[in-house]
Amino acid sequence: MQRISLAFPVEDLAEFKEKLLFWSAGFEVALWLDSNQHPDPLGRFGGMLAAGVKSEIKSGTKGAFEKLSAFRKLRNDWIFGMLGYDLKNELEDLLSGHPDRMGFPDLYFFQPLKMVELNGDRAIFRYLPEVAGEIEADYRVVMGQNTAKHSKDGHSPRIQMGIYKDQYFQKVNRLLSHIYRGDIYEINFCQEFYAKETRLDPYRLFSRLNRKSRAPFSAFFRLRDHFVISASPERYLCGRGEAVFSQPMKGTAPRDSDPERDRNLALELAGDEKERAENIMIADLVRNDLSRNALKGSVKVRGLCEVKTYAQVHQMITTIEARTAPDQDPVVLLQHSFPMGSMTGAPKIAAMELIEANESFKRGVYSGSIGYFSPEGDFDFNVVIRSILYNRARQVLSFAVGSAITARSLPQREYQECLLKAKAMREVLEET
Repeated sequence: MQRISLAFPVEDLAEFKEKLLFWSAGFEVALWLDSNQHPDPLGRFGGMLAAGVKSEIKSGTKGAFEKLSAFRKLRNDWIFGMLGYDLKNELEDLLSGHPDRMGFPDLYFFQPLKMVELNGDRAIFRYLPEVAGEIEADYRVVMGQNTAKHSKDGHSPRIQMGIYKDQYFQKVNRLLSHIYRGDIYEINFCQEFYAKETRLDPYRLFSRLNRKSRAPFSAFFRLRDHFVISASPERYLCGRGEAVFSQPMKGTAPRDSDPERDRNLALELAGDEKERAENIMIADLVRNDLSRNALKGSVKVRGLCEVKTYAQVHQMITTIEARTAPDQDPVVLLQHSFPMGSMTGAPKIAAMELIEANESFKRGVYSGSIGYFSPEGDFDFNVVIRSILYNRARQVLSFAVGSAITARSLPQREYQECLLKAKAMREVLEET
């Protein structure tokens, strides 16, 4: 479908992003994607807002990927949305028995009426023909946004733990016993933090979290009364023509304000045998997932256990590339690799069974994915981690963190890694 485009100069990028975000509050459905100026050879834009609904699809687990495939082909346009972790139940003989605190759909995608793409010093408004006459007026409204009206949330939420520290240790030791028996090699075990009776401004909360984390795959997603406030550092799956890329992230180290100590922490992470083993096991799982649809001999590791530095942490990342047939359906690539290996474990099905048996919450959007498909079939999806979920109607919020448990894991160290990953989210919630 042909969109009408009009470009405007951007003088202050940070200010324009803020205005654009707060302008999107006028739409019941909107998705903002922000790369935070991270250099990325696979990235197509510095930021993208998709707002308003021309058409949409919402699904439970049954037949979700087939419905999405048909929806994408019929629209032949940009579509944006989310995949929930519990789509695993459609792909394998699995169940999700924990209470659903947040109430997100398992799958939701929409064709936006309006898109605003940020590239360099330009904002490109890409609207469907029926609303193209509103471009210039919308630009003026964006520029006139008063972000100060989003200056106060109310009271700080009272954050509760889904499981306590001693329960966490018990569960990790139980998972270690499965590893020692050979049932699994690695498992991503997560714990939830939540708050009830919470009123907050999700737009201001995202603005603060994004400034603090400056993550390369940040996302703000509003689906009516449901919000995802994400500072994700991880790419799940990206398609560029016939090439497909996955960048599983395993291995985390804290930052330090002293430059020399900070460099040493990154070097220690790069040489940590336990962290490298975590990463390599998941990279191998991802290679296997991609090989289901890749051309023979095309799956390659392009960067093994590379350490990248972000505002809050150092992370170990591996890049895997594969080639596919020109007519490959991108939805099938997602279907055959979901959920991502970095959030499950190896072997994947056994790990997911043990996740369900030992975690205490329904993951839902957490450890799912948010992203887009272009009209040409390119796509890019993140991993929903370092993210706050908020249900405004229920007045409840949730955020979860986890770590990879392997034979070399020490429960105390894994617990500290979880607290490190939760740090930025707790800090911005305490600022409200």
